[in-house]
Amino acid sequence: MLDDEDRIFTNLYGLEDWRLAGARARGDWDDTKALLEKGRDEIIQEIKDSGLRGRGGAGFPAGLKWSFMPKESDGRPSYLVVNADEGEPGTCKDRDILRHDPHKLVEGCLVAGFAMGACAAYIYTRGEFHREIQNLQTAVDEAYDGGLIGKNACNSGYDFDVYVHPGAGAYICGEEMALIESLEGKKGQPRLKPPFPAAVGVWGCPTTVNNVETIAVAPEILRRGYSWFAGLGRPNNTGTKIFCISGHVNEPCNVEEEMGIPMRELIEKHAGGVRGGWDNLLAVIPGGASVPVIPKSVCDTVLMDFDSLKDVKSGLGTAAVIVMDKSTDIVKAIARLSKFYMHESCGQCTPCREGTGWMSRVMDRLVEGRAEVAEIDLLEEVTYQIEGHTICALGDAAAWPIQGLIRHFRPELERRIVERMLSDEGASTEAAA
Repeated sequence: MLDDEDRIFTNLYGLEDWRLAGARARGDWDDTKALLEKGRDEIIQEIKDSGLRGRGGAGFPAGLKWSFMPKESDGRPSYLVVNADEGEPGTCKDRDILRHDPHKLVEGCLVAGFAMGACAAYIYTRGEFHREIQNLQTAVDEAYDGGLIGKNACNSGYDFDVYVHPGAGAYICGEEMALIESLEGKKGQPRLKPPFPAAVGVWGCPTTVNNVETIAVAPEILRRGYSWFAGLGRPNNTGTKIFCISGHVNEPCNVEEEMGIPMRELIEKHAGGVRGGWDNLLAVIPGGASVPVIPKSVCDTVLMDFDSLKDVKSGLGTAAVIVMDKSTDIVKAIARLSKFYMHESCGQCTPCREGTGWMSRVMDRLVEGRAEVAEIDLLEEVTYQIEGHTICALGDAAAWPIQGLIRHFRPELERRIVERMLSDEGASTEAAA
């Protein structure tokens, strides 16, 4: 378990003052000028050496991503865009940062923005997060009033602005290119890459898009040293992570823990265990609704980090752990996710536009067993035709839960089909008699 002194988000539960005075008492904005004096190159190198990987789902090395930004301006301004859209079902970590620890994010914007040569940060928030937006805007205003951002931020000679931008609440706007389109006032649809945002991003300028948690941890890494962060977790899976535990547990919660903690330990120590005991566990979606479900046999030993979950053909994603006990209709649960992705597809790519609707309709029939066994193979084949064949990863997100279902729960799908066939045959026999 993570020691309390190693926790970065010390007000995750909102038990203390979230405003500037409280944030400073917890160590935020502590000699931020000294962090900036390290210089752009050293900051990026320390983030690289810490092993920090993006906390929004993809797990891309943060320092490497920052280094893609141009070293010298060609006349265009550079921007940092923070993804606070958080539309992934089961994920609720960023909203707690915005609500209870907003100054960590604002300070992180300054440090990260300075490192990549940005003149401003735009925090794109989910529009439904009404209270979170209020608290974040208050924190931004306090930082301006205190001279921490704006002209000559923290007396560093560096000018940096922070803007809070509420979105309209579309899941697709969590994808970085769709987010940029939405920020520009257009329909939230992903752009083809290349060009990548670091070359042509928001308003045609160099841009880096990062998740809230990724940006918020940067100042603490620089204060404590990259070796402290790299010493937590496992190689290539370092540091701490906020896990969102929901579903059939006794105490659903958000908790900051060390990367690589065993899933069973995470659930039993922080979420009060599975409802009815560990033996009552059926399956877990370990990283938000878009990653493949894994059965109890895998959950017994798997570690909660990027590589361990990839090895069992799932993913850490946003670390939203959705627990399902044996009372769950697993087929109906995945069918519900299929309907969500059908609804949220932007419709730009044919495999996603047509495929998500087709998969949802097949899943609805499979819930009731109104299908043929051969359709299971056809459904799986279609998921692989969608995966990797769209501009963004929404097609993958729609395909993966179904792939996990077929991989681990195919006998349940077949059982429903056979029972339905026998029931229909019995009804036909009775009608004939």
